[in-house]
Amino acid sequence: MNNFLLRCLLAALLLLSWSGAKAQVSTPKYSNEFLNIGVGGRALGMGNVQSALATDATAGYWNPAGLLRLPHKYNVSLMHSELFAGIAKNDYASFAMPLDSSSALAVSLIRVGVDDIADTRRLQNEYGYIQYDSIRFFSVADYALLLSYARKSNLIEGLQLGANAKVIYRNVGDFADAYGFGIDVGAQLQRGNWQFGLMAKDITTTFTAWTHNIEELEEAYLQTGNDLPENTTELTLPRLILGVGRSFQFTDKLSAVLATDIDFTFDGKRNVLLKSDVVSVDPHVGLELAYANSVFVRGGLNNYQETTNFDGGTTKRIQPNFGIGVKTDGLSLDLALSRISNSESNAVGSTNTSSVIVSLGYAFD
Repeated sequence: MNNFLLRCLLAALLLLSWSGAKAQVSTPKYSNEFLNIGVGGRALGMGNVQSALATDATAGYWNPAGLLRLPHKYNVSLMHSELFAGIAKNDYASFAMPLDSSSALAVSLIRVGVDDIADTRRLQNEYGYIQYDSIRFFSVADYALLLSYARKSNLIEGLQLGANAKVIYRNVGDFADAYGFGIDVGAQLQRGNWQFGLMAKDITTTFTAWTHNIEELEEAYLQTGNDLPENTTELTLPRLILGVGRSFQFTDKLSAVLATDIDFTFDGKRNVLLKSDVVSVDPHVGLELAYANSVFVRGGLNNYQETTNFDGGTTKRIQPNFGIGVKTDGLSLDLALSRISNSESNAVGSTNTSSVIVSLGYAFD
Protein backbone atom coordinates (compact mmCIF):
# COMPACT_ATOMS: atom_id res chain seq x y z
CA MET A 1 0.00 0.00 0.00
CA ASN A 2 2.89 2.38 0.75
CA ASN A 3 4.39 1.83 -2.71
CA PHE A 4 0.96 2.25 -4.29
CA LEU A 5 0.39 5.65 -2.66
CA LEU A 6 3.89 6.77 -3.54
CA ARG A 7 3.37 5.75 -7.16
CA CYS A 8 0.09 7.68 -7.18
CA LEU A 9 1.91 10.77 -5.95
CA LEU A 10 4.57 10.48 -8.66
CA ALA A 11 1.88 9.85 -11.27
CA ALA A 12 0.14 13.02 -10.11
CA LEU A 13 3.16 15.12 -11.01
CA LEU A 14 3.30 13.54 -14.47
CA LEU A 15 -0.41 14.13 -15.00
CA LEU A 16 -0.08 17.72 -13.91
CA SER A 17 2.66 18.39 -16.44
CA TRP A 18 0.58 16.64 -19.13
CA SER A 19 -2.45 18.75 -18.18
CA GLY A 20 -0.44 21.93 -18.60
CA ALA A 21 0.18 21.00 -22.22
CA LYS A 22 -3.49 20.11 -22.72
CA ALA A 23 -4.92 23.21 -21.03
CA GLN A 24 -6.11 24.57 -24.38
CA VAL A 25 -8.70 21.81 -24.68
CA SER A 26 -12.32 22.92 -24.23
CA THR A 27 -12.18 22.25 -20.51
CA PRO A 28 -14.21 24.72 -18.42
CA LYS A 29 -12.29 26.76 -15.89
CA TYR A 30 -13.54 26.54 -12.31
CA SER A 31 -15.20 23.16 -12.89
CA ASN A 32 -16.34 21.72 -9.52
CA GLU A 33 -14.91 24.84 -7.92
CA PHE A 34 -17.16 24.36 -4.89
CA LEU A 35 -14.57 21.82 -3.72
CA ASN A 36 -11.99 24.60 -3.41
CA ILE A 37 -13.96 26.95 -1.14
CA GLY A 38 -12.53 25.30 1.96
CA VAL A 39 -13.80 23.75 5.18
CA GLY A 40 -13.19 24.26 8.90
CA GLY A 41 -13.07 27.47 10.89
CA ARG A 42 -9.36 27.12 11.57
CA ALA A 43 -8.44 26.80 7.91
CA LEU A 44 -10.76 29.52 6.64
CA GLY A 45 -9.53 31.91 9.34
CA MET A 46 -5.97 31.32 8.08
CA GLY A 47 -6.66 31.98 4.40
CA ASN A 48 -7.06 28.30 3.42
CA VAL A 49 -3.49 27.41 4.41
CA GLN A 50 -3.64 23.78 5.54
CA SER A 51 -1.88 21.34 3.21
CA ALA A 52 1.10 21.06 5.58
CA LEU A 53 -0.80 21.73 8.83
CA ALA A 54 -4.03 19.70 8.82
CA THR A 55 -3.96 16.99 11.48
CA ASP A 56 -7.60 16.70 12.58
CA ALA A 57 -10.74 15.32 10.95
CA THR A 58 -10.60 18.06 8.29
CA ALA A 59 -7.38 16.53 6.94
CA GLY A 60 -9.52 14.25 4.81
CA TYR A 61 -10.33 17.38 2.81
CA TRP A 62 -7.10 19.41 3.01
CA ASN A 63 -4.54 16.61 2.84
CA PRO A 64 -5.44 13.01 3.74
CA ALA A 65 -1.83 12.34 4.75
CA GLY A 66 -2.47 14.45 7.87
CA LEU A 67 -4.89 11.82 9.19
CA LEU A 68 -1.90 9.95 10.62
CA ARG A 69 -1.51 12.68 13.25
CA LEU A 70 -5.07 12.56 14.57
CA PRO A 71 -5.18 13.67 18.23
CA HIS A 72 -7.58 10.95 19.42
CA LYS A 73 -9.11 7.67 18.31
CA TYR A 74 -12.45 9.14 17.20
CA ASN A 75 -12.54 12.57 15.59
CA VAL A 76 -15.57 14.49 14.34
CA SER A 77 -15.73 17.87 12.61
CA LEU A 78 -18.80 19.93 11.64
CA MET A 79 -18.97 23.28 9.88
CA HIS A 80 -21.58 25.74 8.70
CA SER A 81 -20.60 28.72 6.58
CA GLU A 82 -22.74 31.59 5.27
CA LEU A 83 -21.59 32.88 1.89
CA PHE A 84 -22.66 36.08 0.12
CA ALA A 85 -24.62 37.47 3.08
CA GLY A 86 -26.30 34.13 3.70
CA ILE A 87 -27.52 33.53 0.15
CA ALA A 88 -25.37 30.41 -0.19
CA LYS A 89 -24.68 27.81 2.49
CA ASN A 90 -21.52 25.74 2.81
CA ASP A 91 -21.92 22.75 5.13
CA TYR A 92 -19.39 20.08 6.01
CA ALA A 93 -19.19 16.99 8.22
CA SER A 94 -16.43 14.45 8.68
CA PHE A 95 -15.42 11.49 10.80
CA ALA A 96 -11.85 10.23 11.07
CA MET A 97 -10.07 7.51 13.05
CA PRO A 98 -6.75 5.66 13.02
CA LEU A 99 -6.85 2.00 11.98
CA ASP A 100 -3.52 1.20 13.64
CA SER A 101 -0.23 2.93 14.39
CA SER A 102 0.56 3.40 10.69
CA SER A 103 -2.77 3.94 8.93
CA ALA A 104 -6.00 5.97 9.23
CA LEU A 105 -9.23 6.66 7.37
CA ALA A 106 -11.89 9.34 7.14
CA VAL A 107 -15.29 10.01 5.60
CA SER A 108 -16.29 13.57 4.67
CA LEU A 109 -19.45 15.11 3.22
CA ILE A 110 -19.66 18.58 1.66
CA ARG A 111 -22.72 20.52 0.50
CA VAL A 112 -22.69 23.97 -1.08
CA GLY A 113 -26.08 25.25 -2.14
CA VAL A 114 -28.56 28.04 -2.67
CA ASP A 115 -32.05 27.10 -1.49
CA ASP A 116 -35.57 28.45 -2.04
CA ILE A 117 -34.96 30.00 -5.45
CA ALA A 118 -38.26 31.30 -6.81
CA ASP A 119 -39.38 30.10 -10.25
CA THR A 120 -41.82 32.82 -11.36
CA ARG A 121 -42.30 31.74 -14.97
CA ARG A 122 -45.93 30.80 -14.27
CA LEU A 123 -46.68 33.80 -12.05
CA GLN A 124 -48.98 35.32 -14.68
CA ASN A 125 -51.73 33.08 -16.01
CA GLU A 126 -53.16 33.04 -19.53
CA TYR A 127 -55.61 35.82 -18.63
CA GLY A 128 -52.88 38.17 -17.41
CA TYR A 129 -53.68 37.79 -13.70
CA ILE A 130 -51.00 37.31 -11.03
CA GLN A 131 -51.19 33.98 -9.20
CA TYR A 132 -48.77 33.85 -6.32
CA ASP A 133 -49.64 30.24 -5.55
CA SER A 134 -48.10 29.28 -8.91
CA ILE A 135 -44.61 30.23 -7.73
CA ARG A 136 -42.36 27.21 -7.38
CA PHE A 137 -39.16 26.98 -5.37
CA PHE A 138 -36.08 24.93 -6.12
CA SER A 139 -32.50 24.51 -4.92
CA VAL A 140 -29.14 24.49 -6.66
CA ALA A 141 -26.68 22.38 -4.68
CA ASP A 142 -23.35 20.62 -5.08
CA TYR A 143 -22.43 17.57 -3.00
CA ALA A 144 -19.19 15.65 -2.54
CA LEU A 145 -18.47 12.48 -0.59
CA LEU A 146 -14.78 11.92 0.23
CA LEU A 147 -13.37 8.56 1.33
CA SER A 148 -9.84 9.08 2.65
CA TYR A 149 -7.02 6.71 3.53
CA ALA A 150 -3.54 7.48 4.89
CA ARG A 151 -0.47 5.39 5.62
CA LYS A 152 3.10 5.94 6.78
CA SER A 153 5.83 5.43 4.23
CA ASN A 154 8.42 2.73 4.81
CA LEU A 155 10.84 4.39 2.39
CA ILE A 156 11.36 7.82 3.99
CA GLU A 157 11.23 8.37 7.75
CA GLY A 158 8.49 10.77 8.73
CA LEU A 159 6.82 10.74 5.31
CA GLN A 160 3.04 10.31 5.38
CA LEU A 161 0.97 9.49 2.31
CA GLY A 162 -2.77 9.71 1.70
CA ALA A 163 -5.42 9.46 -0.98
CA ASN A 164 -9.05 10.48 -1.51
CA ALA A 165 -11.72 8.86 -3.63
CA LYS A 166 -14.51 11.39 -4.13
CA VAL A 167 -17.99 11.06 -5.52
CA ILE A 168 -19.66 14.25 -6.77
CA TYR A 169 -23.35 15.00 -7.22
CA ARG A 170 -24.60 18.33 -8.56
CA ASN A 171 -28.25 19.31 -8.85
CA VAL A 172 -30.11 22.24 -10.42
CA GLY A 173 -33.70 21.67 -9.30
CA ASP A 174 -35.69 19.68 -11.86
CA PHE A 175 -33.59 21.12 -14.69
CA ALA A 176 -30.37 19.09 -14.51
CA ASP A 177 -28.14 16.94 -12.36
CA ALA A 178 -24.66 15.47 -12.66
CA TYR A 179 -22.45 12.74 -11.22
CA GLY A 180 -18.67 12.67 -11.10
CA PHE A 181 -15.76 10.76 -9.65
CA GLY A 182 -12.18 11.81 -8.88
CA ILE A 183 -9.03 10.90 -6.97
CA ASP A 184 -6.68 13.09 -4.88
CA VAL A 185 -3.31 12.15 -3.39
CA GLY A 186 -1.27 13.93 -0.76
CA ALA A 187 1.87 13.79 1.35
CA GLN A 188 3.15 15.43 4.53
CA LEU A 189 6.64 15.54 6.02
CA GLN A 190 7.74 16.99 9.36
CA ARG A 191 11.32 17.97 10.15
CA GLY A 192 11.78 19.61 13.52
CA ASN A 193 9.77 22.82 13.59
CA TRP A 194 9.17 22.66 9.83
CA GLN A 195 6.16 21.03 8.19
CA PHE A 196 5.81 20.35 4.49
CA GLY A 197 2.76 19.33 2.47
CA LEU A 198 1.91 18.33 -1.07
CA MET A 199 -1.65 17.87 -2.31
CA ALA A 200 -2.54 16.85 -5.86
CA LYS A 201 -6.26 17.10 -6.59
CA ASP A 202 -8.10 15.40 -9.45
CA ILE A 203 -4.97 13.57 -10.58
CA THR A 204 -6.93 11.41 -13.02
CA THR A 205 -8.90 14.41 -14.37
CA THR A 206 -12.35 14.33 -12.78
CA PHE A 207 -15.21 13.66 -15.17
CA THR A 208 -18.62 15.08 -14.25
CA ALA A 209 -21.45 13.91 -16.52
CA TRP A 210 -24.57 16.11 -16.75
CA THR A 211 -28.09 14.96 -17.54
CA HIS A 212 -30.52 17.68 -18.65
CA ASN A 213 -34.30 17.62 -18.35
CA ILE A 214 -35.04 18.96 -21.82
CA GLU A 215 -38.78 19.34 -21.14
CA GLU A 216 -38.13 21.65 -18.18
CA LEU A 217 -35.28 23.48 -19.86
CA GLU A 218 -36.99 24.05 -23.20
CA GLU A 219 -39.58 26.46 -21.84
CA ALA A 220 -37.02 28.43 -19.85
CA TYR A 221 -34.55 28.66 -22.72
CA LEU A 222 -37.24 29.72 -25.19
CA GLN A 223 -38.23 32.55 -22.86
CA THR A 224 -34.64 33.76 -22.55
CA GLY A 225 -33.63 33.18 -26.17
CA ASN A 226 -30.71 30.92 -25.25
CA ASP A 227 -29.77 27.65 -26.91
CA LEU A 228 -30.33 24.37 -25.14
CA PRO A 229 -27.13 22.90 -23.63
CA GLU A 230 -25.33 20.28 -25.69
CA ASN A 231 -22.22 19.37 -23.72
CA THR A 232 -22.93 16.76 -21.07
CA THR A 233 -19.45 16.26 -19.58
CA GLU A 234 -17.22 18.58 -17.59
CA LEU A 235 -13.54 17.86 -17.07
CA THR A 236 -11.75 19.07 -13.94
CA LEU A 237 -8.02 19.26 -14.60
CA PRO A 238 -5.50 18.51 -11.83
CA ARG A 239 -4.49 21.10 -9.24
CA LEU A 240 -1.24 20.99 -7.28
CA ILE A 241 -0.85 22.58 -3.83
CA LEU A 242 2.54 22.98 -2.17
CA GLY A 243 2.62 23.95 1.49
CA VAL A 244 5.23 24.79 4.09
CA GLY A 245 4.85 25.88 7.70
CA ARG A 246 7.02 26.60 10.71
CA SER A 247 6.09 26.54 14.38
CA PHE A 248 7.56 28.89 16.99
CA GLN A 249 7.61 28.45 20.77
CA PHE A 250 8.01 31.82 22.48
CA THR A 251 7.25 30.79 26.09
CA ASP A 252 5.92 27.72 27.84
CA LYS A 253 2.38 28.71 26.86
CA LEU A 254 2.69 31.08 23.92
CA SER A 255 3.35 29.61 20.46
CA ALA A 256 2.70 30.40 16.81
CA VAL A 257 2.49 28.78 13.39
CA LEU A 258 3.28 30.64 10.17
CA ALA A 259 2.52 28.86 6.91
CA THR A 260 1.92 29.35 3.22
CA ASP A 261 0.24 27.35 0.47
CA ILE A 262 0.88 27.83 -3.24
CA ASP A 263 -1.81 26.61 -5.64
CA PHE A 264 -0.89 25.64 -9.20
CA THR A 265 -3.79 25.28 -11.66
CA PHE A 266 -3.58 24.10 -15.26
CA ASP A 267 -6.97 24.99 -16.75
CA GLY A 268 -5.95 28.26 -18.38
CA LYS A 269 -5.23 31.80 -17.26
CA ARG A 270 -6.89 32.68 -13.95
CA ASN A 271 -7.21 36.01 -12.16
CA VAL A 272 -4.42 35.29 -9.66
CA LEU A 273 -1.01 36.74 -8.78
CA LEU A 274 1.00 34.84 -11.41
CA LYS A 275 -0.77 33.62 -14.53
CA SER A 276 -0.13 32.27 -18.01
CA ASP A 277 -1.97 30.22 -20.59
CA VAL A 278 -0.34 27.05 -19.22
CA VAL A 279 -0.24 27.48 -15.44
CA SER A 280 -1.59 29.93 -12.87
CA VAL A 281 0.01 30.37 -9.44
CA ASP A 282 -1.99 31.53 -6.43
CA PRO A 283 -0.09 31.92 -3.11
CA HIS A 284 -1.79 32.48 0.24
CA VAL A 285 -0.44 32.86 3.76
CA GLY A 286 -1.77 32.21 7.26
CA LEU A 287 -0.77 32.80 10.89
CA GLU A 288 -2.00 31.20 14.12
CA LEU A 289 -1.17 32.38 17.63
CA ALA A 290 -1.89 29.94 20.47
CA TYR A 291 -1.99 30.32 24.24
CA ALA A 292 -1.62 27.11 26.24
CA ASN A 293 -2.80 25.25 23.14
CA SER A 294 -6.32 26.24 24.22
CA VAL A 295 -7.01 29.74 22.89
CA PHE A 296 -6.20 30.68 19.29
CA VAL A 297 -6.14 33.86 17.23
CA ARG A 298 -5.76 33.49 13.47
CA GLY A 299 -5.35 35.54 10.35
CA GLY A 300 -4.69 34.97 6.68
CA LEU A 301 -4.51 36.52 3.23
CA ASN A 302 -5.68 34.86 0.02
CA ASN A 303 -7.74 35.34 -3.15
CA TYR A 304 -5.54 37.95 -4.82
CA GLN A 305 -7.31 39.53 -7.82
CA GLU A 306 -7.08 42.45 -10.18
CA THR A 307 -10.41 44.09 -11.00
CA THR A 308 -11.34 46.68 -13.61
CA ASN A 309 -13.07 49.83 -12.37
CA PHE A 310 -15.75 51.81 -14.17
CA ASP A 311 -13.18 54.46 -15.11
CA GLY A 312 -11.08 51.84 -16.91
CA GLY A 313 -8.41 51.61 -14.22
CA THR A 314 -7.45 48.46 -12.35
CA THR A 315 -7.49 47.72 -8.64
CA LYS A 316 -5.51 45.01 -6.88
CA ARG A 317 -7.40 43.28 -4.10
CA ILE A 318 -6.62 40.60 -1.57
CA GLN A 319 -9.02 38.89 0.81
CA PRO A 320 -8.31 39.21 4.56
CA ASN A 321 -9.47 36.47 6.91
CA PHE A 322 -9.73 36.41 10.70
CA GLY A 323 -10.56 33.74 13.22
CA ILE A 324 -10.58 32.71 16.85
CA GLY A 325 -10.80 29.32 18.49
CA VAL A 326 -10.98 27.55 21.82
CA LYS A 327 -10.17 23.95 22.63
CA THR A 328 -10.69 21.96 25.81
CA ASP A 329 -11.16 18.29 26.72
CA GLY A 330 -11.36 17.20 23.08
CA LEU A 331 -13.97 19.83 22.17
CA SER A 332 -12.96 22.66 19.84
CA LEU A 333 -14.96 25.63 18.60
CA ASP A 334 -13.64 27.79 15.77
CA LEU A 335 -15.11 30.97 14.33
CA ALA A 336 -13.90 32.73 11.22
CA LEU A 337 -14.77 35.80 9.18
CA SER A 338 -13.79 36.22 5.53
CA ARG A 339 -14.32 39.38 3.51
CA ILE A 340 -15.37 38.08 0.10
CA SER A 341 -16.28 41.46 -1.38
CA ASN A 342 -14.52 44.75 -0.78
CA SER A 343 -16.02 47.36 -3.05
CA GLU A 344 -14.76 50.90 -3.08
CA SER A 345 -16.64 52.96 -0.53
CA ASN A 346 -17.34 55.62 -3.13
CA ALA A 347 -18.50 53.19 -5.82
CA VAL A 348 -22.11 53.29 -6.91
CA GLY A 349 -24.09 50.58 -5.16
CA SER A 350 -21.03 49.33 -3.28
CA THR A 351 -21.56 46.68 -0.66
CA ASN A 352 -19.31 44.91 1.79
CA THR A 353 -20.18 41.25 2.04
CA SER A 354 -18.55 38.83 4.44
CA SER A 355 -18.59 35.11 4.99
CA VAL A 356 -19.23 33.85 8.52
CA ILE A 357 -17.93 30.40 9.42
CA VAL A 358 -18.77 28.33 12.50
CA SER A 359 -16.86 25.07 12.99
CA LEU A 360 -17.20 22.52 15.78
CA GLY A 361 -14.85 19.61 16.41
CA TYR A 362 -14.90 16.81 18.92
CA ALA A 363 -12.29 14.12 19.51
CA PHE A 364 -12.27 11.35 22.09
CA ASP A 365 -10.69 7.97 22.80
